[in-house]
Amino acid sequence: MLAAVWGGSFLFMRVAAPALGPLPVAAGRVAVAAVMLVPFLALRGGLGALREKAAPIAVVGFVNSAFPFALIAYATLSLTAGFAAILNATSPLWGGLLAHLWLREKLGPVRVAGLAVGFAGVVILVWGKAGLPAGGGLAAAAMLVATFSYGIAANYTKRRLAGTSPLPSPASRGEGSPGTSPLAVAAGSQVAAALMLLPFALLAPPARGGTPGAWAAVLALGVLCTGFAYTLYFRLIQNVGPARAIAVTFLVPPFAAAWGWLFLGEPVTGRMVVGGLVVLGGTALATGLVGPRPRVAAPGPTAAGAR
Repeated sequence: MLAAVWGGSFLFMRVAAPALGPLPVAAGRVAVAAVMLVPFLALRGGLGALREKAAPIAVVGFVNSAFPFALIAYATLSLTAGFAAILNATSPLWGGLLAHLWLREKLGPVRVAGLAVGFAGVVILVWGKAGLPAGGGLAAAAMLVATFSYGIAANYTKRRLAGTSPLPSPASRGEGSPGTSPLAVAAGSQVAAALMLLPFALLAPPARGGTPGAWAAVLALGVLCTGFAYTLYFRLIQNVGPARAIAVTFLVPPFAAAWGWLFLGEPVTGRMVVGGLVVLGGTALATGLVGPRPRVAAPGPTAAGAR
């Protein structure tokens, strides 16, 4: 369900961005999500965390929402929903690379191979700009900058907010880390992102006020693809753990491509299929979802008896 909802975000942006413009779409998305998440946080008594961690949460609001959401909305002016979602799946690759460079996390041979394979898939997708529409090269670059920003957000959140992350990332799984609650980070970051984006959105209002369908798409982005999706993601973390929750990354592109084909008649090309499989295969290796598992020593008599 979470993958279907997040895959739908690219469909809704494809509907809303041409009619309203990237900045109003991004601003409307985070504003609606903030209105939805803050009361939910208040009911759980978590508003104090917003005051205590205001500065780092604001930074997360910029690098995890305001900046990448605007770039992705711009990219969907040219890219199909499926193509944009495949590039969006590179977020864990950036997260793993930045975790190594910034947080000095060790990268084993399998993860290094995964990073190489994943980025090779990106090359397949955009090589020579073949099959991309006019402006597609710049749009693809915007998508990659957005996912790089997600990677920064994941690692910054882990460093400054004790391991929580509002979005799945191999660099911010947060096992056993008691820091700021993910709901507080999500709600606070949406408030911060809304405050950052709204002035720019007002300076670039949509021509003729947009269309009812476009505004409905923005509402769906905020309610379903951000507020509701975060709630589903938190529940997923609680039920299966953060490391397994990242598996949703692999289901978002197929759903996005399916929604684009079903509702907008967007084609699914051979290059998208091949490049997408390579990107997702590299991501699976880089995040440890496939490949050799670390050996666990057999429990001794004391450990076994303690069960």
